[in-house]
Amino acid sequence: MKKEETDNFTYLLRCADGTYYCGWTNDLKKRLDAHNKGTASKYTRVRRPVELAYFERFATKREAMRREYQIKQLSRQEKEALIEKGCPDGAGS
Repeated sequence: MKKEETDNFTYLLRCADGTYYCGWTNDLKKRLDAHNKGTASKYTRVRRPVELAYFERFATKREAMRREYQIKQLSRQEKEALIEKGCPDGAGS
């Protein structure tokens, strides 16, 4: 499979002010670095540093984007429960 078909992530960041930011990417490390440099989003630019709290891996961009939307609909408590449960592949959180 091509890289873009195997490495797609939905992620949750914990911002310095205690808020959460959800996004998707096909390069998790590069995206996290961009968030901490202030070049990834307006929201996280003023809430640095950020740390990766949770992520899920998907085969397609479409699946990752769909999951991002679902997570954005969750309450803060539900997001915290997801983080507490841990990443499905055992990494992160």
